[in-house]
Amino acid sequence: MLKAYTIMGRGLGPADRIEDALWIDLVRPNDEEVRSLAELGLDVPSLADMEEIEISNRLYREDEIETLTVVLPGLTDDGAQIAAPVSFILTPARLVTVRHHTPRPFETFPTRAGQSSAGCATPVELFLGLAEEVVARQADLLEAAGRVLDACGREVFSEDVPRAATTLQATLCKVGQQGELIGRVRLALLTMERAVGFLDMRNRAASVRGLSDGLLRDIEALSVHCDYLSSRLGLTVDATLGLISLVQNATVRIFSVVAVLFLPPTLVASIYGMNFTLMPELDQPWGYPAALLLMLASALGCYLVFKWKKWL
Repeated sequence: MLKAYTIMGRGLGPADRIEDALWIDLVRPNDEEVRSLAELGLDVPSLADMEEIEISNRLYREDEIETLTVVLPGLTDDGAQIAAPVSFILTPARLVTVRHHTPRPFETFPTRAGQSSAGCATPVELFLGLAEEVVARQADLLEAAGRVLDACGREVFSEDVPRAATTLQATLCKVGQQGELIGRVRLALLTMERAVGFLDMRNRAASVRGLSDGLLRDIEALSVHCDYLSSRLGLTVDATLGLISLVQNATVRIFSVVAVLFLPPTLVASIYGMNFTLMPELDQPWGYPAALLLMLASALGCYLVFKWKKWL
């Protein structure tokens, strides 16, 4: 899919021709779309090229064209959350983005491109505005993760909430999902920091340098927030696992106590179940009630000892 945008008013609007477009957004480009970009002198990287992890393959300049590849969280066609590469191709005439999934900033930015601090008059300003939208999205994701961790913390640490093993396991799953989200956000911030830093090293106007410096400070602050949320996540996971162990231990302890309580009566019953000839109690009318009373007394005695030792 190819989306072409041009300046319209103070923002962006659909372009009639890709030759007039200031921003071309390629989503899972097909061969025809790749050929149309090749006619403009642009080489569209394949998904395999975008997934190369070497910095020299992700950030490079060739002639007057800069290619910056970052990894952003987004959705696949079936709604699954993933982190996948997105390439920004900066030319003197336009910005081209290539992606194979759907990060939300690419859907929201065109309608408010003119409201960004960078503006959208040039390809570089358009890139910085889009990067600002991406960073703001990561901040939103971190805030959402923080709210989920708050709720999970209340479930784990509150004294009024019943702690069933199934509830704690569900909490552990939610915490794990937030850990995956924080990891994707951290990767996005790291790659965006490298891309903006690479762009900042080029000879740019002072105003553009100021915008990129501010963006780098925002990324650094969000990275610190990621570390804070990661520490909270680790504490919540450890506490949840500890409570699950306590719940399971309490269940095992109940079975252990029941087994021990029945052990003395079982011993008495085993003794009187032996087939010896001389067992006088078997011939007495009080033998059976005495055996039952002895079994009951032995079980009660064990229970009282456990209570005295505070094992129950």
